[in-house]
Formats: sequence, C-alpha cells, structure tokens
Amino acid sequence: MSILPTSPRLRRILAAYTVNKLGTWFGTVALSLAIYDHTHSAAAVTALFVARYLPALAVPALVARVEASTRRRALSALYAFEALCTLLLAALVWHFLLPAILVLVALDGALELTASSLLRAQAARAGAEQGAEQGIYNANAALNVALSASVVIGPALGALAVRAFGGPVALLIDAGSFLACAALVVDLYVYVEERAGASVRARLASAWEHVREAPALRAVLLTQATALVFFETAAPVEVFYAKGTLRAGDVGYGTLLAVWGVGQLGGSLFFARGERRSLGAMLTLGTLAVGLAYLGFAAAPTLALAALAALLGGVGNGVQWASLLGTVQLLTPERLRGRLMGGVESIGALCPLIGLPLSGLVMALSSPRIAFFVFGSIIAATTLGFARLWATGTIRAAGPGGSAAQSDALSPTAAFDAPAARIDSPAPTGVLDSPPGGPVRTTYSGSRGV
Repeated sequence: MSILPTSPRLRRILAAYTVNKLGTWFGTVALSLAIYDHTHSAAAVTALFVARYLPALAVPALVARVEASTRRRALSALYAFEALCTLLLAALVWHFLLPAILVLVALDGALELTASSLLRAQAARAGAEQGAEQGIYNANAALNVALSASVVIGPALGALAVRAFGGPVALLIDAGSFLACAALVVDLYVYVEERAGASVRARLASAWEHVREAPALRAVLLTQATALVFFETAAPVEVFYAKGTLRAGDVGYGTLLAVWGVGQLGGSLFFARGERRSLGAMLTLGTLAVGLAYLGFAAAPTLALAALAALLGGVGNGVQWASLLGTVQLLTPERLRGRLMGGVESIGALCPLIGLPLSGLVMALSSPRIAFFVFGSIIAATTLGFARLWATGTIRAAGPGGSAAQSDALSPTAAFDAPAARIDSPAPTGVLDSPPGGPVRTTYSGSRGV
C-alpha cells in the first residue's frame, strides 16, 4: 500500500494530525523547560504532566457532547479553542504564573485528546469509503506513521525553537499549528445520530453497553490498560539506567531515546506494509517485543546491546498501538467509534498516572536492572491475554454476502482473528468511523505510552 492516502479528505485529515502532533511537541518542550527554569523543581515539572493527563477521564463525555452537536464546524472549533489556550500559555510563560499554567494545561489536554479521538474517527470514516476494512487499516497505518515520525523529530524541533526564539515564541508556533488544523478540518462534520437519545449520558450509556456486550473488546481494552501501565514505568528508570548503570552519560540516554524512536518509526512502516497480516498477531507480538526490550535492558552489559534492545522495543511500540486501534475500531459499530476512541485515548493518558509512581516505588526498593526485569516480565505476561484472544478467535468475518455485509460492526472475535485487511470484504451498510509526550517517551496518544 502507499502510505500517502489517495482520498483528498483523508490527506487533509492526515495533514491536520501531523501538524497537530508536531506542534504539540513545541508546546510540551517549551512548558517543561520554562517550568524547570523558573522553579528548578522536579515536582513542578511532574505536576505539568499530571495536569495534562488527569482530565482524560472527561474525554469520552466530551467526545459524546461534540458528536451530539449539529454544528458543522465543531471539530474545527475545538482546535480554535486549543489555539486560544496556547496563546494564553505563551503570555503566562512570559509573566510566569504556575497555578494558572497548570489549569490551562489541563483544559488544553482534555481538548487535545477529544480532538484526536474525533479526528481518528473521521480518518476511519474516510478510509472506509475507500474500501471497508482495508480502508480503515490504511488510514490507521498512515496516522501511525505520522505519530511515530513526530516522536522522532518533534522534540528536537521543539528544543531548537526554544533555544533559538524562547519559550513564548515556541508556544506561538504551537498555537499556529492548532489554527492550521482548524482550517484543514473546517468542513468535517462529526455529528452522529444516536438512537438511544441525544443526551451525553445516553450516548455514554450506549457505548458502555456495547463494551459490556462485547467480551472480546472488553478483554482487549483491559489487557491493553494493564500493559500500558508497565510500558510507562520505564520512562524515569531510563535516566538512571543510562547514566548510572551503563555509565553512558547524557549521550547514552539520548542514544536510547533516539534508537527507540527510529525503531518505532520502522514498526509503523512495517504495519503500513502489512495488510495481509493478522491484527491479533501484530498486537500480540508488538506487546511481546516491548517486554523483551525491557528484559534486554535488564541484561545488557553495554550501551550497544541496550540500543539493540531499544530498537526492538521501538518496533514493537510502532506495531502495537496501530494494531490496537484497528482492533477496537473493527469490534465497534460505526456510531460508537468516536466514543470508543475517546475511551482508548483516556486509557493511554491515565495509565502514566499509575505507571510513573509505581516506577518510583520499584526504583526506591531496587535498581534499574531489577526494575526493567520486573516490568519486562509483567509486560510479557500480558502478552498471554492478547495471544489467547488471537488463538481462540474462531469466528471470522464473512466473505461476500455474509455477516460483514449485514452489520456495521464485525462479530466480537472476527476483527481480532481476521487478517489485518481483506480486499475481498464488502463495505458495511453504515459509514465506518474510527497516543504521550514530553520527557516521558510515550506514543500512545502521544507516548510509549499520548
């Protein structure tokens, strides 16, 4: 497949997604450095990321609220509000006021995750119009490559902008990226008609009912949440591991981060070329690769071997997240995909709030090598949950004239067990809809973990 979509609408969605992710790095780097320079407090920098992640609980409700709006420019308005928040942040960095910065970061974080969920839903809708399941797969693959590329180059560009122009100007660039996104998606209509009722509560209840009635989907989400908690535990350990255990200094730490990012981009490209591979296989093996990478860190005696482990983990990271999104989308009816994407974004943002304190506790009681061994072993164990679903998914999506042509969602196990994309599958009767940044390296909704 060509990574660049053929649909003009999907190309604009991809452009908006890419510009958004790159711009967000400018803001993340600028705020992190500004807070550190003004406070010299690790707790203050940590509070920045807590403020960013904590509002994730509200994302599904915000998605449901926007989907209930009949305004044709609702998604564009979200990006415009983000631009306004970022302009205010630039002013607050110029005249530093930490409490107000944290409040605005929380608001901006909720808006960003909501917009990202809706944009992925629109991407899947545009992709489905190009070819049902394969179109959704291709759309996810393109967005995943853009996300991985932003992780590789975004922090460096953000740091260069802060060094050359200062934090407030970097934030102005971030605000400009949101305005560009607003212009790119100005004609995307995100309204979803809901039979259960127009209220936010009814829409959320409808999505929750689907999760309760789809055991495969529920198992995928629970397994992913468990894995993500331990994905996130490694971020702070890496600093002590590179500088203390390997004695590789700042260069060694930067090397591990860079190699992981390169591997993640490679994994995204591998996923993009894997239309005939099983989503269940890629989700399972991608998770296992991250676990093995952490075990490799625990055993590696030199920076070179640790870098090989980082390359493996990055590849797994790039494959795993895209496979998860594709699986959730194919296990969910069209009208609920935006809300389920909001739920996935929430999981990706909330897991660091559990993983990072857990990381500090394990580090206080042991060493970086033991911490990586513990985290890697647990991640490898979560792979068994994905593997069981992959192995027992005996219900496959029907071919021409079968159930896939009669429903706007596949059977509870069909998407997980089926090949990643099937060009012979007919389009469903409905229109199909569809990660953490900063010092912690996360690709799930911005991270190895938003």
